[in-house]
Amino acid sequence: MLDEHDHRALGQRLDLFHLQEEAPGMVFWHPRGLMLYRMLEEHVRQRMRREGYEEVRTPQIYAQPLWERSGHWENFRENMFLVEDGSRHLAVKPVSCPGHIELVQRMNPSYRDLPLRLGEFGLVHRSEPGGALHGLFRLRQFTQDDGHIFCAEPQVVDEVVGFARSLREFYADFGFDDVQVAFSGRPAARAGGDDVWDKAEAWLLDAARQAGLECRMQPGQGAFYGPKLEFVLKDRLGREWQCGTIQLDLVLPERFDLRYVDASGARVRPVMLHRALLGSLERFIGVLLEHHGGALPAWLAPLQVVVAPVGEVAQDSARRFAERLRRAGCRVQFDGRGESLSRKVLDARQAAVPFVVVVGEREVQAQQVRLRLRDGAQRDAGWDDALAELVSACRPAADA
Repeated sequence: MLDEHDHRALGQRLDLFHLQEEAPGMVFWHPRGLMLYRMLEEHVRQRMRREGYEEVRTPQIYAQPLWERSGHWENFRENMFLVEDGSRHLAVKPVSCPGHIELVQRMNPSYRDLPLRLGEFGLVHRSEPGGALHGLFRLRQFTQDDGHIFCAEPQVVDEVVGFARSLREFYADFGFDDVQVAFSGRPAARAGGDDVWDKAEAWLLDAARQAGLECRMQPGQGAFYGPKLEFVLKDRLGREWQCGTIQLDLVLPERFDLRYVDASGARVRPVMLHRALLGSLERFIGVLLEHHGGALPAWLAPLQVVVAPVGEVAQDSARRFAERLRRAGCRVQFDGRGESLSRKVLDARQAAVPFVVVVGEREVQAQQVRLRLRDGAQRDAGWDDALAELVSACRPAADA
Protein backbone atom coordinates (compact mmCIF):
# COMPACT_ATOMS: atom_id res chain seq x y z
CA MET A 1 0.00 0.00 0.00
CA LEU A 2 1.52 3.30 -1.09
CA ASP A 3 1.75 6.28 1.23
CA GLU A 4 -0.73 8.96 0.14
CA HIS A 5 2.15 11.43 -0.39
CA ASP A 6 4.10 9.02 -2.62
CA HIS A 7 4.21 10.39 -6.18
CA ARG A 8 2.88 7.08 -7.52
CA ALA A 9 -0.22 7.37 -5.31
CA LEU A 10 -0.59 11.04 -6.27
CA GLY A 11 -0.29 10.10 -9.93
CA GLN A 12 -3.21 7.70 -9.55
CA ARG A 13 -5.37 10.09 -7.50
CA LEU A 14 -4.81 12.98 -9.90
CA ASP A 15 -5.19 10.70 -12.96
CA LEU A 16 -1.76 11.63 -14.34
CA PHE A 17 0.03 8.37 -15.17
CA HIS A 18 0.40 4.73 -14.38
CA LEU A 19 3.04 1.99 -14.58
CA GLN A 20 2.46 -1.67 -15.33
CA GLU A 21 4.49 -4.86 -15.58
CA GLU A 22 4.05 -5.18 -19.35
CA ALA A 23 6.25 -2.08 -19.79
CA PRO A 24 8.70 -2.22 -16.85
CA GLY A 25 10.37 1.10 -16.15
CA MET A 26 8.24 3.00 -18.67
CA VAL A 27 5.32 5.36 -18.17
CA PHE A 28 1.75 5.46 -19.49
CA TRP A 29 0.87 9.17 -19.48
CA HIS A 30 -2.82 10.01 -19.11
CA PRO A 31 -4.21 13.21 -20.70
CA ARG A 32 -3.77 15.32 -17.57
CA GLY A 33 -0.33 13.89 -16.94
CA LEU A 34 0.77 14.63 -20.47
CA MET A 35 -0.54 18.18 -20.05
CA LEU A 36 1.75 18.57 -17.00
CA TYR A 37 4.62 17.03 -18.96
CA ARG A 38 4.09 19.46 -21.86
CA MET A 39 3.89 22.46 -19.51
CA LEU A 40 7.23 21.48 -18.00
CA GLU A 41 8.71 20.93 -21.44
CA GLU A 42 7.47 24.30 -22.70
CA HIS A 43 8.88 26.10 -19.66
CA VAL A 44 12.30 24.66 -20.46
CA ARG A 45 11.83 25.37 -24.17
CA GLN A 46 11.11 29.06 -23.53
CA ARG A 47 14.30 29.36 -21.51
CA MET A 48 16.22 27.61 -24.29
CA ARG A 49 14.95 30.16 -26.80
CA ARG A 50 15.85 33.10 -24.55
CA GLU A 51 19.35 31.73 -24.05
CA GLY A 52 20.03 31.13 -27.74
CA TYR A 53 19.66 27.35 -27.99
CA GLU A 54 18.63 25.74 -31.28
CA GLU A 55 16.36 22.76 -30.74
CA VAL A 56 17.28 19.56 -32.60
CA ARG A 57 16.18 15.92 -32.78
CA THR A 58 18.56 12.98 -33.15
CA PRO A 59 18.10 9.21 -33.80
CA GLN A 60 17.26 6.63 -31.16
CA ILE A 61 19.62 3.86 -32.32
CA TYR A 62 23.27 4.04 -33.40
CA ALA A 63 25.73 1.40 -34.56
CA GLN A 64 28.54 0.15 -32.34
CA PRO A 65 31.37 2.24 -33.93
CA LEU A 66 29.75 5.51 -32.81
CA TRP A 67 29.49 4.27 -29.22
CA GLU A 68 33.11 3.09 -29.39
CA ARG A 69 34.24 6.57 -30.43
CA SER A 70 32.26 8.20 -27.63
CA GLY A 71 33.59 5.75 -25.02
CA HIS A 72 30.14 4.52 -24.02
CA TRP A 73 30.77 1.05 -25.46
CA GLU A 74 33.66 0.62 -23.05
CA ASN A 75 32.33 2.56 -20.06
CA PHE A 76 28.53 2.26 -20.23
CA ARG A 77 27.63 -0.82 -22.28
CA GLU A 78 26.07 -2.74 -19.38
CA ASN A 79 23.47 0.05 -19.10
CA MET A 80 22.58 0.06 -22.81
CA PHE A 81 19.91 -1.90 -24.68
CA LEU A 82 21.66 -3.71 -27.54
CA VAL A 83 20.08 -4.54 -30.89
CA GLU A 84 21.27 -7.03 -33.53
CA ASP A 85 21.14 -5.94 -37.17
CA GLY A 86 22.47 -8.92 -39.09
CA SER A 87 26.16 -9.02 -38.25
CA ARG A 88 26.14 -5.49 -36.80
CA HIS A 89 25.67 -4.48 -33.18
CA LEU A 90 23.58 -1.41 -32.45
CA ALA A 91 22.42 0.21 -29.21
CA VAL A 92 19.45 2.33 -28.20
CA LYS A 93 20.82 5.67 -27.05
CA PRO A 94 21.23 6.27 -23.29
CA VAL A 95 22.37 9.87 -23.97
CA SER A 96 22.10 12.41 -26.80
CA CYS A 97 25.71 13.65 -26.76
CA PRO A 98 27.11 11.69 -29.75
CA GLY A 99 24.18 12.73 -31.93
CA HIS A 100 24.79 16.40 -31.16
CA ILE A 101 28.46 16.01 -31.98
CA GLU A 102 27.54 14.49 -35.34
CA LEU A 103 25.31 17.50 -36.04
CA VAL A 104 28.10 19.94 -35.24
CA GLN A 105 30.46 18.00 -37.51
CA ARG A 106 28.02 18.62 -40.38
CA MET A 107 27.59 22.29 -39.46
CA ASN A 108 31.36 22.85 -39.74
CA PRO A 109 31.18 26.01 -37.57
CA SER A 110 33.58 28.92 -37.54
CA TYR A 111 34.57 31.03 -34.53
CA ARG A 112 31.74 33.44 -35.46
CA ASP A 113 29.19 30.67 -34.72
CA LEU A 114 30.46 30.07 -31.18
CA PRO A 115 29.19 29.53 -28.63
CA LEU A 116 26.95 27.09 -30.49
CA ARG A 117 24.11 25.88 -28.25
CA LEU A 118 22.01 22.83 -29.15
CA GLY A 119 19.09 21.50 -27.11
CA GLU A 120 16.95 18.38 -27.35
CA PHE A 121 14.22 16.72 -25.34
CA GLY A 122 16.04 13.44 -25.80
CA LEU A 123 14.12 10.22 -25.22
CA VAL A 124 16.70 7.80 -23.81
CA HIS A 125 16.75 4.21 -22.61
CA ARG A 126 18.94 2.64 -19.96
CA SER A 127 19.04 -1.01 -18.93
CA GLU A 128 18.37 -0.56 -15.23
CA PRO A 129 18.02 -3.69 -13.05
CA GLY A 130 14.38 -4.54 -12.35
CA GLY A 131 14.89 -4.27 -8.60
CA ALA A 132 16.21 -0.71 -8.93
CA LEU A 133 13.12 0.65 -10.70
CA HIS A 134 11.10 3.07 -8.57
CA GLY A 135 8.14 4.96 -10.01
CA LEU A 136 9.19 8.08 -11.92
CA PHE A 137 12.43 8.29 -9.93
CA ARG A 138 14.16 5.35 -11.65
CA LEU A 139 13.02 4.36 -15.13
CA ARG A 140 14.32 2.56 -18.19
CA GLN A 141 12.76 5.06 -20.60
CA PHE A 142 12.81 8.76 -19.83
CA THR A 143 13.37 12.17 -21.40
CA GLN A 144 16.33 14.43 -20.68
CA ASP A 145 16.29 18.17 -21.30
CA ASP A 146 19.63 17.68 -22.94
CA GLY A 147 21.71 20.65 -24.02
CA HIS A 148 25.26 21.01 -25.33
CA ILE A 149 27.34 24.14 -25.71
CA PHE A 150 30.28 24.08 -28.12
CA CYS A 151 32.58 27.02 -27.42
CA ALA A 152 36.10 28.39 -27.64
CA GLU A 153 38.35 28.08 -24.58
CA PRO A 154 38.06 31.79 -23.60
CA GLN A 155 34.25 31.42 -23.57
CA VAL A 156 34.08 28.45 -21.19
CA VAL A 157 33.97 30.24 -17.84
CA ASP A 158 31.39 32.81 -18.97
CA GLU A 159 29.11 30.04 -20.31
CA VAL A 160 29.25 28.10 -17.05
CA VAL A 161 28.74 31.24 -14.95
CA GLY A 162 25.72 32.29 -17.04
CA PHE A 163 24.15 28.86 -16.68
CA ALA A 164 24.74 28.65 -12.94
CA ARG A 165 23.41 32.15 -12.18
CA SER A 166 20.15 31.56 -14.05
CA LEU A 167 19.19 28.37 -12.21
CA ARG A 168 17.95 29.77 -8.89
CA GLU A 169 15.27 31.85 -10.61
CA PHE A 170 14.32 28.86 -12.76
CA TYR A 171 13.86 26.50 -9.79
CA ALA A 172 11.99 29.16 -7.80
CA ASP A 173 9.26 29.05 -10.48
CA PHE A 174 8.53 25.50 -9.28
CA GLY A 175 8.62 26.35 -5.57
CA PHE A 176 12.23 25.33 -4.82
CA ASP A 177 14.16 28.06 -3.00
CA ASP A 178 16.92 25.98 -1.41
CA VAL A 179 19.51 25.06 -4.07
CA GLN A 180 22.82 23.44 -3.13
CA VAL A 181 25.77 22.75 -5.45
CA ALA A 182 28.22 19.86 -5.58
CA PHE A 183 31.46 19.55 -7.56
CA SER A 184 32.11 16.03 -8.86
CA GLY A 185 35.72 15.35 -9.82
CA ARG A 186 37.55 12.70 -11.82
CA PRO A 187 36.44 9.08 -11.36
CA ALA A 188 38.82 6.13 -11.26
CA ALA A 189 37.50 4.81 -14.60
CA ARG A 190 37.79 7.71 -17.01
CA ALA A 191 38.86 8.76 -20.48
CA GLY A 192 41.59 11.34 -21.01
CA GLY A 193 44.88 11.96 -19.27
CA ASP A 194 45.54 13.82 -16.03
CA ASP A 195 46.57 16.96 -17.92
CA VAL A 196 43.14 17.08 -19.57
CA TRP A 197 41.37 16.56 -16.25
CA ASP A 198 43.55 19.14 -14.48
CA LYS A 199 42.52 21.77 -17.03
CA ALA A 200 38.82 20.80 -17.02
CA GLU A 201 38.56 20.79 -13.22
CA ALA A 202 40.42 24.10 -12.89
CA TRP A 203 38.10 25.82 -15.39
CA LEU A 204 34.96 24.45 -13.76
CA LEU A 205 36.07 25.40 -10.24
CA ASP A 206 37.02 28.90 -11.44
CA ALA A 207 33.57 29.30 -13.02
CA ALA A 208 31.89 28.11 -9.80
CA ARG A 209 33.83 30.70 -7.80
CA GLN A 210 32.96 33.49 -10.25
CA ALA A 211 29.29 32.50 -10.06
CA GLY A 212 29.45 32.78 -6.26
CA LEU A 213 28.77 29.08 -5.69
CA GLU A 214 29.79 27.26 -2.55
CA CYS A 215 30.40 23.70 -3.68
CA ARG A 216 30.34 20.48 -1.72
CA MET A 217 33.25 18.42 -3.05
CA GLN A 218 32.52 14.93 -4.38
CA PRO A 219 35.81 13.31 -5.43
CA GLY A 220 35.49 10.52 -7.96
CA GLN A 221 31.86 11.26 -8.86
CA GLY A 222 32.39 12.95 -12.25
CA ALA A 223 31.38 11.47 -15.61
CA PHE A 224 33.98 9.38 -17.43
CA TYR A 225 34.56 12.26 -19.84
CA GLY A 226 34.66 15.25 -17.48
CA PRO A 227 33.96 16.92 -14.11
CA LYS A 228 30.56 18.41 -13.33
CA LEU A 229 28.60 20.78 -11.16
CA GLU A 230 25.43 19.24 -9.76
CA PHE A 231 22.54 21.39 -8.56
CA VAL A 232 20.65 19.83 -5.67
CA LEU A 233 17.13 20.87 -4.64
CA LYS A 234 15.78 20.47 -1.11
CA ASP A 235 12.05 19.72 -0.90
CA ARG A 236 9.55 20.59 1.85
CA LEU A 237 10.43 17.35 3.70
CA GLY A 238 14.13 18.22 3.72
CA ARG A 239 15.06 15.59 1.12
CA GLU A 240 17.71 16.40 -1.47
CA TRP A 241 17.28 15.82 -5.20
CA GLN A 242 20.06 16.21 -7.76
CA CYS A 243 18.49 17.78 -10.85
CA GLY A 244 20.45 20.30 -12.92
CA THR A 245 24.01 19.66 -14.04
CA ILE A 246 26.74 21.14 -16.20
CA GLN A 247 29.74 19.05 -17.25
CA LEU A 248 32.96 20.28 -18.83
CA ASP A 249 34.18 17.91 -21.50
CA LEU A 250 37.56 18.02 -23.26
CA VAL A 251 37.45 14.30 -24.06
CA LEU A 252 34.62 13.78 -26.57
CA PRO A 253 35.68 16.66 -28.87
CA GLU A 254 39.08 14.95 -29.13
CA ARG A 255 37.69 11.45 -29.62
CA PHE A 256 35.47 12.71 -32.46
CA ASP A 257 38.17 15.05 -33.82
CA LEU A 258 35.68 17.92 -33.55
CA ARG A 259 36.98 21.28 -34.79
CA TYR A 260 35.93 24.80 -35.72
CA VAL A 261 37.66 27.36 -37.95
CA ASP A 262 39.24 30.20 -35.96
CA ALA A 263 39.92 33.79 -37.10
CA SER A 264 43.24 32.79 -38.67
CA GLY A 265 41.69 29.95 -40.67
CA ALA A 266 43.15 27.22 -38.44
CA ARG A 267 41.01 24.27 -37.38
CA VAL A 268 40.77 24.38 -33.58
CA ARG A 269 39.28 22.00 -31.01
CA PRO A 270 36.21 23.39 -29.19
CA VAL A 271 35.24 22.73 -25.59
CA MET A 272 31.96 20.86 -25.04
CA LEU A 273 29.66 21.62 -22.12
CA HIS A 274 26.85 19.18 -21.28
CA ARG A 275 23.99 20.86 -19.43
CA ALA A 276 20.53 19.97 -18.12
CA LEU A 277 18.08 22.03 -16.07
CA LEU A 278 15.85 19.20 -14.88
CA GLY A 279 17.81 16.06 -15.74
CA SER A 280 14.92 13.68 -16.32
CA LEU A 281 11.51 15.27 -16.95
CA GLU A 282 9.77 12.23 -15.49
CA ARG A 283 11.86 12.24 -12.33
CA PHE A 284 11.38 15.98 -11.89
CA ILE A 285 7.59 15.49 -12.10
CA GLY A 286 7.85 12.90 -9.33
CA VAL A 287 9.86 15.33 -7.20
CA LEU A 288 7.36 18.13 -7.90
CA LEU A 289 4.37 15.99 -6.92
CA GLU A 290 5.90 14.95 -3.61
CA HIS A 291 7.24 18.46 -2.85
CA HIS A 292 3.77 20.00 -3.30
CA GLY A 293 1.75 17.02 -2.08
CA GLY A 294 0.00 17.03 -5.47
CA ALA A 295 -1.16 20.66 -5.06
CA LEU A 296 0.95 22.06 -7.89
CA PRO A 297 1.31 25.81 -8.49
CA ALA A 298 -1.66 27.10 -10.47
CA TRP A 299 0.38 27.71 -13.64
CA LEU A 300 1.43 24.03 -13.67
CA ALA A 301 -1.84 22.39 -12.60
CA PRO A 302 -3.22 20.25 -15.46
CA LEU A 303 -6.71 21.44 -14.50
CA GLN A 304 -6.68 25.00 -13.16
CA VAL A 305 -10.34 25.96 -12.71
CA VAL A 306 -13.61 24.11 -12.20
CA VAL A 307 -16.76 26.13 -12.88
CA ALA A 308 -19.65 24.68 -10.87
CA PRO A 309 -23.23 25.90 -11.48
CA VAL A 310 -25.80 25.48 -8.71
CA GLY A 311 -29.30 24.88 -10.06
CA GLU A 312 -30.67 25.00 -13.60
CA VAL A 313 -30.97 28.78 -13.69
CA ALA A 314 -27.18 29.15 -13.39
CA GLN A 315 -26.19 26.63 -16.09
CA ASP A 316 -25.98 29.05 -19.03
CA SER A 317 -24.17 31.79 -17.11
CA ALA A 318 -21.66 29.32 -15.68
CA ARG A 319 -21.05 27.80 -19.10
CA ARG A 320 -20.40 31.24 -20.62
CA PHE A 321 -17.96 32.10 -17.83
CA ALA A 322 -16.12 28.82 -18.35
CA GLU A 323 -15.89 29.55 -22.07
CA ARG A 324 -14.43 33.01 -21.42
CA LEU A 325 -11.80 31.45 -19.19
CA ARG A 326 -10.99 28.86 -21.84
CA ARG A 327 -10.63 31.49 -24.55
CA ALA A 328 -8.32 33.45 -22.23
CA GLY A 329 -6.01 30.45 -21.99
CA CYS A 330 -7.04 28.80 -18.71
CA ARG A 331 -7.39 25.04 -18.43
CA VAL A 332 -10.99 24.85 -17.24
CA GLN A 333 -13.69 22.24 -16.71
CA PHE A 334 -17.41 22.98 -16.64
CA ASP A 335 -18.99 20.72 -14.03
CA GLY A 336 -22.63 20.66 -15.01
CA ARG A 337 -23.41 17.40 -13.21
CA GLY A 338 -26.52 17.14 -11.11
CA GLU A 339 -24.41 16.60 -7.99
CA SER A 340 -24.51 18.80 -4.90
CA LEU A 341 -22.12 21.73 -4.66
CA SER A 342 -20.30 20.05 -1.77
CA ARG A 343 -19.71 16.99 -3.99
CA LYS A 344 -18.35 19.10 -6.83
CA VAL A 345 -16.05 21.02 -4.48
CA LEU A 346 -14.81 17.80 -2.88
CA ASP A 347 -14.07 16.26 -6.29
CA ALA A 348 -12.16 19.39 -7.33
CA ARG A 349 -10.18 19.30 -4.08
CA GLN A 350 -9.34 15.63 -4.63
CA ALA A 351 -8.06 16.56 -8.09
CA ALA A 352 -5.95 19.37 -6.52
CA VAL A 353 -7.66 22.02 -8.68
CA PRO A 354 -6.45 25.47 -7.55
CA PHE A 355 -9.77 27.33 -8.13
CA VAL A 356 -13.47 26.52 -8.06
CA VAL A 357 -15.88 29.10 -9.47
CA VAL A 358 -19.42 28.76 -8.08
CA VAL A 359 -22.36 30.27 -9.97
CA GLY A 360 -25.81 30.10 -8.38
CA GLU A 361 -29.03 32.08 -8.76
CA ARG A 362 -27.80 34.81 -6.40
CA GLU A 363 -24.55 35.20 -8.40
CA VAL A 364 -26.45 35.35 -11.69
CA GLN A 365 -28.65 38.17 -10.40
CA ALA A 366 -25.66 40.11 -9.04
CA GLN A 367 -23.54 39.38 -12.15
CA GLN A 368 -20.92 37.87 -9.87
CA VAL A 369 -19.24 34.56 -9.19
CA ARG A 370 -17.96 33.08 -5.95
CA LEU A 371 -14.28 32.16 -6.00
CA ARG A 372 -13.20 29.24 -3.82
CA LEU A 373 -9.45 28.84 -3.43
CA ARG A 374 -7.62 25.62 -2.74
CA ASP A 375 -6.80 26.76 0.82
CA GLY A 376 -10.52 27.12 1.60
CA ALA A 377 -10.76 30.91 1.27
CA GLN A 378 -13.86 32.25 -0.51
CA ARG A 379 -14.99 35.61 -1.85
CA ASP A 380 -17.40 37.13 -4.34
CA ALA A 381 -16.21 39.03 -7.42
CA GLY A 382 -17.72 40.53 -10.55
CA TRP A 383 -17.25 38.66 -13.80
CA ASP A 384 -14.52 40.88 -15.21
CA ASP A 385 -12.57 41.07 -11.96
CA ALA A 386 -12.79 37.32 -11.39
CA LEU A 387 -11.75 36.63 -14.97
CA ALA A 388 -8.72 38.94 -14.72
CA GLU A 389 -7.66 37.44 -11.39
CA LEU A 390 -7.92 33.85 -12.60
CA VAL A 391 -6.14 34.50 -15.89
CA SER A 392 -3.30 36.22 -14.05
CA ALA A 393 -3.01 33.43 -11.46
CA CYS A 394 -3.00 30.70 -14.14
CA ARG A 395 -0.52 32.40 -16.46
CA PRO A 396 2.69 30.36 -17.11
CA ALA A 397 5.51 31.40 -14.82
CA ALA A 398 7.71 32.48 -17.72
CA ASP A 399 5.00 34.96 -18.79
CA ALA A 400 4.23 36.30 -15.30
